[in-house]
Amino acid sequence: MAEMKRGYRKRMVGIVASDKMDKTVSVVVEGLKKHPTYKKYVMRSKKYKAHDEKNECRVGDKVLIEETRPLSKDKCWRVKEILERAI
Repeated sequence: MAEMKRGYRKRMVGIVASDKMDKTVSVVVEGLKKHPTYKKYVMRSKKYKAHDEKNECRVGDKVLIEETRPLSKDKCWRVKEILERAI
């Protein structure tokens, strides 16, 4: 059984859905998941609240988020970098 390395953090790529909060953005992460019965791939999406210290992210931006310690009741991710700006 492989051990987890110290300092390892989960990372995900998603699209900013909302930037109306102060220093917080809502990020939608989509992925394919196989249906247990029908064995077809289904698109699933989940929203995460991520910390954006400088309020740089805008709706539609593609961002890399990284797991961090809990910053509030439901915010335990932070924006690592903006990969692509929205037009």
